[in-house]
Amino acid sequence: MFSVGTSPGGAGVPAPPIRILIADDEPALRGALADLLAHEDSLMLVGEAADADQAIELAVSSRPDVALVDVSMPAGGGPRAAREIIRVSPATRVIALSAFDDRPTVLEMLRAGAVGYLVKGTAGQDLLESITRVVDGGASLSAELIDGVVHELSSQLRREEIEQQQLAARRGEIHRFLSGSGVTMVYQPIVNLRDRAVVGLEALARFHSLPLRPPNEWFAAAVELELGVQLEMMAIESAMADLHRLPAGAYLSVNCSPRGAMSPRFAALVDGNASRMVVEITEHEAIEDYAVLAAALEALREHGIRVAIDDAGAGFASLRHTLLLRPDILKVDTSLTRNIDRDRAKRALTSALVSFGEEMGVAIVAEGIETREELDELVALGVPFGQGFYLAEPGPL
Repeated sequence: MFSVGTSPGGAGVPAPPIRILIADDEPALRGALADLLAHEDSLMLVGEAADADQAIELAVSSRPDVALVDVSMPAGGGPRAAREIIRVSPATRVIALSAFDDRPTVLEMLRAGAVGYLVKGTAGQDLLESITRVVDGGASLSAELIDGVVHELSSQLRREEIEQQQLAARRGEIHRFLSGSGVTMVYQPIVNLRDRAVVGLEALARFHSLPLRPPNEWFAAAVELELGVQLEMMAIESAMADLHRLPAGAYLSVNCSPRGAMSPRFAALVDGNASRMVVEITEHEAIEDYAVLAAALEALREHGIRVAIDDAGAGFASLRHTLLLRPDILKVDTSLTRNIDRDRAKRALTSALVSFGEEMGVAIVAEGIETREELDELVALGVPFGQGFYLAEPGPL
């Protein structure tokens, strides 16, 4: 018969029984486990649960030494039950029970805090030995699981190693860009749609790295690495170095995230040239506090800078920007401009934006004009300004 030893208090004095909680949604299995435990004087069943909620409640009231937890029970499954049982009863050791040797499930339970994992059908003696092993501070996995778990863990570590290498490479490339290497600025004219006169130029960064990636991906990567504002400021500073080369009377439009626009560095960069600057608020990052951003933009306006909202009409975010930030310029998104000559709904929405601009004193700029038909339709709708490949592609000054 299985024995768990004696109390450390003295030779021959039996140790108190190990208190066991069973949590499984199969009544037959709970019954079989209870019968097995009943034949062991050294073990005591303190509760049975059919789902994760009951298991957690019993852990609070009974404080078991060991909890045998099914991985796929109702109310959140074994991982939730394991995490909460350990939280409410830190001394409880959790052994996971599963009908399958599914490696991802094994790892999920181990991450949740389980110290043992047995496939249902394990011999009774093996289960009893696992209970004593985890009570003594050890861990216990079914033999058929060990090779699979080791393989899965090694594969995971390799994936994590590759991800870390890729992350380090991206960080290295962004730091190279921040030093001024591998970046060029191109400019796309913004024109009066009636006489084609250039009224402004939008500065666009181009990053030279293999494999080639679009600028928005590099800015997103910089944000993930907490280098987003630094990369934006580098691009803006590079663009401003060309400000003296712009046509007389034309403004320079630069893209900037909300956090970048609120940065003291941005205010310092545009100081002295604000009257020729437009800042386009991008969605590289979410706006956390509109009031704070609006106040920062108002301070910039006092120095002469104008504010543009990019991608108007593309979704709720741009509409909210328009209503709360009171822009000087509203840029109609490419998705509205494309094929507007053949889409009644796009014409109606663009016409509404034109009316809004006239009512609020906001200049409307249509982005992404690529055909003569789109241009003619925009002119007919009263859109005053625009940019796009049909008018001029981005390029060096």
